[in-house]
Amino acid sequence: MESFAVYAFPFGFLKIGYREEVVLFLETLEHSDHPGQKTAFTEKVFREITEYLEGKRKSFTFAYELRGTEFQKRVWRALTEIPYGETRSYKEIAIAIGNEKASRAVGLANNKNPVAIVVPCHRVIGSNGKLVGYAGGLPMKQALLQLEQAHSRKNTPS
Repeated sequence: MESFAVYAFPFGFLKIGYREEVVLFLETLEHSDHPGQKTAFTEKVFREITEYLEGKRKSFTFAYELRGTEFQKRVWRALTEIPYGETRSYKEIAIAIGNEKASRAVGLANNKNPVAIVVPCHRVIGSNGKLVGYAGGLPMKQALLQLEQAHSRKNTPS
């Protein structure tokens, strides 16, 4: 059975969708009227995301499931290969998945990423180096990139 839990975090509210001990989605909300059902698992997920936002964590240990088309899953797997503190262009991701003309489709797949932050679609930028498109909004994308760049040289636990 699928459930969710909602936590306040720096970008509004974070809705954690889960089944047993697997994250199904992470969604940023502006408002929340329902806290959902918090469990030891959602507390762990939220703690790890908080540690990431504090610059104390570069990767996550909880299980998650990627639901999408095969193309979207290829894109999302490629995103997980982008090192912490670095960026890639949409075209570079398209090349990495073997379809150099799929830059626009990569952007559409990024927009459907069910576990943003964990699958780091915020690390994908325009070919000109500019920040473009992010489901959580460009201010959040910029903040995540700045956080990672500030902490990318520090020795933090993974």
